[in-house]
Amino acid sequence: MRSRHPEGTLEALLMNLPNQLTVSRFALTGLFLGAMFGRFPGHESVALVFFSLAGITDFLDGRIARQRGLITNFGILMDPLADKILTCSAFIAFVGRGLMPAWMVVIIVGRELAITGLRLLAASKNVVLAAEGYGKHKTISQIVSIVAVLIVLSYPQWGPVGEWIFGGHLFGVPWSVHVAKGSKWLAVALTALSGSIYLWRNRHLYLQDM
Repeated sequence: MRSRHPEGTLEALLMNLPNQLTVSRFALTGLFLGAMFGRFPGHESVALVFFSLAGITDFLDGRIARQRGLITNFGILMDPLADKILTCSAFIAFVGRGLMPAWMVVIIVGRELAITGLRLLAASKNVVLAAEGYGKHKTISQIVSIVAVLIVLSYPQWGPVGEWIFGGHLFGVPWSVHVAKGSKWLAVALTALSGSIYLWRNRHLYLQDM
């Protein structure tokens, strides 16, 4: 759980390095989507780079904020929002590109909306819901699955090296395709499991008035 740091002025907020990284993730999400649906040579590889950079900022902003005591209300609100927008945008883009069934993405996006609603409900009751281990594993699995799909899209553009590393066949198709497919199923399963556990453990928040 983030401890709080005085907000100060808007200028002070924008000079806060963790907040800059969080804001940059919104920009990188837009660039990632532009590359995903672009028509220029190698656009899938560019999308992979943008998504990877966004994932790195996700790791760095919270770590730097905790180490330097730069935690702000802005960061507490916008950091998880930036994460959800990044991952949900990627999965929705996969549906648009025919890379993932819509029902899988409905589960992922529905879970994020449900947990966000639960946290808003908790906040209205002055209750703070801490993140749980299942949720962290869910996020990691989602990022891994997105990167795996992007690699499958991108490696044919990397020449013989990409083909040699990622194009080796296993049961008639490149092994990286099996990894991407398995990682998508794992991400959906962990997303559904973590959301169900979180909703069940905090059911008193939405059942007490029934």
